[in-house]
Formats: sequence, structure tokens, C-alpha cells
Amino acid sequence: MIRVLFADDHEMVRIGVSAYLSSQSDIEVIAEADDGREAVDLALEHKPDIILMDLVMDHMDGIEATKEIVQKWPEAKIIVVTSFLDDEKVYPALEAGATSYMLKTSKANEIAAAIRATFKGQSILEPEVTGKIMNKMRTKPANDLHEDLTEREKEVLKLMTEGKSNQEIADELYIAMKTVKVHVSNVLGKLEVHDRTQAVIYAFKHDLVN
Repeated sequence: MIRVLFADDHEMVRIGVSAYLSSQSDIEVIAEADDGREAVDLALEHKPDIILMDLVMDHMDGIEATKEIVQKWPEAKIIVVTSFLDDEKVYPALEAGATSYMLKTSKANEIAAAIRATFKGQSILEPEVTGKIMNKMRTKPANDLHEDLTEREKEVLKLMTEGKSNQEIADELYIAMKTVKVHVSNVLGKLEVHDRTQAVIYAFKHDLVN
């Protein structure tokens, strides 16, 4: 069972999404928060498998809440669910430690699918978000950190950009799960990033996805 905390300041949104998620056999909404401060407190108290995080809330916004949760609990998996696609929301949310980024225009079953994928270690980004990252990051000067990656590590990074889980990478490359974990760890270390999402952003920034 995937345990979910849902933070959103609109009660009707919480009721609707929570009702749908609770109807799923593998998902359970264990707590709800209507502001960022409460989201932080409940996240640290319950340690849910997934946190659905709105960005615009009272007392503390979703970006600050995400940052505080990740600082205090690095293993947290946070899916931003918002109406905003502007640069002032997308990049700070991902830099704060969000694993996935979804829009409120997404269908309920797409949110459920993102929960399952993020739970398995994938990063799910709306196509518009991926496009914004590619367009903006390509305008920035590159460095050569990725030149230290081995060919196998580059293969693993490419599969990470496709949202593949460790198990899916292992299956595709015909290697052991333990080996995949070593490669992923090496990729993060060599690129000087803290998580898979930042590694994916780096890959798009430096045109490593083709």
C-alpha cells in the first residue's frame, strides 16, 4: 500500500482527489494538510511514501515546505501538483527537492500513475515542464562534469531521463539491480547532484538525451 499525504489549500480539491485515490487498491491517503506548515509537520510525523504538494498555500508555500521536508527527511518523495508553469515555480520547486511535477489539469488516473511511478523511484515531469527545462538550460554555459562518466553510466543516465526505475534499467541493460544502484550513485556523484531529478535536469541541460 502506497501511503500518501496530500497538501492543498482548496478543500474541494482535496476531497475530490483523495476520494479517487482512496478508491485505488494500492493507494491510501493517510493525512491531509491545508497549508505548507501543516504539510511539513504531518510529513515528518507520518513519513508517508508520497507527498502531493500544492505550491500556493497560506503560512508557508509549497516550495518552502518541500525544501524544509527534504532538508529534514532527505528520503521524502514529493510530487508537486499545481496550476502553475511559470519559471518562478517550476525551477525553485525542483531545486527544492521535488521528485515529480504534475499539473492540476491532469486527470485523476494520471495523478495516480505518477504516484506509483514516483514511488518506484521515477521522476515524472509534465511535457511542458520538460520542454521548459530543455529550452532554458541549453542557454546556459556547460561544464564538463559528464565527461567523467563511463559509457555504461551514460547509458544509465539516458534511461533515467526516460523515467526508468532501477529495475527497468536493470532489465533493459541485462545487469543486476545492485549494479544499477552503483551506477546511479556514481552518476549522481560525478555530476555533483543530490538526486535523480537533478541528474535528469543536468542531462537535458547538456544535451545528453539524444
